[in-house]
Amino acid sequence: MTRITLNRPRAINALSSEMFGILAHALRETRETAGASGAAAPRSILIDGAGDRGFCGGGDIKEIAGADPRGILALEYAVDHWIARSPLPVVVIMDGIAMGGGIGLGGHAAQRVVTERSRLAMPEVRIGIVPDVGGHLLLARAPGRLGELLAITAGEFGAADAIGLGFADWFVPSERIPELRAALAAGEAPAAACARHAEQPPGPAPILESAAWWDPIAEFALGAGAPDASATPAAPAAQGGAEAIAAAVRLLAALDASPVPAAAATAELVRGMCPASVVVTLAQLDRTRRLDLDLAAVLADDLRVLGRLAARPDFPEGVRAQVIDKDRSPAWCPATIAELEPAEVAAILDPELRDGEWALDLDPELPADPRG
Repeated sequence: MTRITLNRPRAINALSSEMFGILAHALRETRETAGASGAAAPRSILIDGAGDRGFCGGGDIKEIAGADPRGILALEYAVDHWIARSPLPVVVIMDGIAMGGGIGLGGHAAQRVVTERSRLAMPEVRIGIVPDVGGHLLLARAPGRLGELLAITAGEFGAADAIGLGFADWFVPSERIPELRAALAAGEAPAAACARHAEQPPGPAPILESAAWWDPIAEFALGAGAPDASATPAAPAAQGGAEAIAAAVRLLAALDASPVPAAAATAELVRGMCPASVVVTLAQLDRTRRLDLDLAAVLADDLRVLGRLAARPDFPEGVRAQVIDKDRSPAWCPATIAELEPAEVAAILDPELRDGEWALDLDPELPADPRG
């Protein structure tokens, strides 16, 4: 077994460009030795996190917000894709917090383990961007319309929900994680080792339970009978933007009209998120689901869309409010979904690359190995 441990515990193992470089080199080296024979040849890859707070709190937002983010994002997405397509099965233990970039590392692995301490989320709409790292693929594959609920509320969920929503495969109590590591180190097949140490996840599963009231509302507002909110080359420039905005407005109106108390609370929560982020993520989920995109296509979308959103004023404002000043009071521009300009939304959603934008290279030339 090759073991890779994220080792930045004071920052909940937030992923820096240096860490992505180390991950990329380690994964490439392991991939190149995957066909080797002999007792020393690894049979699996284990990725876990150091410290007691969590597996990974996401990308290093301060670093990403401090410069053109496309370089670090492009390398991150290549790493996520390598994990998904690794010739050796990758086991990721998402013990504790696993959010944003942590979902990118863990959510696409062959064997995805959670514990009673796991707290997962895709919280990007809080900071003026949208779920990336292939998160829209996981969200689109969640049961019913629960992916939309998670995405536009930045909802957190535990082990039972993680398995039911398709973000994880196994619940292993944290006290048994050392035994699982030892089994993998001894060469036991990853799926068998995980199954042998796993138990039924304890409840409750509040996200799954919310489907009873959420799915009818979301299906009415966003379902097959509603206008297509995804951008297509055939649509007039502003039309896709107008329809994406209308879908979000329609969803909020349906939540407001519902007699279910949780619906009104959800509408209030969504109105506190970045308006552009809410509209774009709903449209990207629609596009991913309607076109049945694979991980590579979703990651390519992520690089294009994140580059455009990161250039807007909402991203630095969201980082300021949530990460730097921590006043949790961002001043979004515009302040409401209804005030968004259809042409701007359409430009963000446009699936065609523009001059100066990057196409995603899933097997890039790597920077110098930070390990020396």
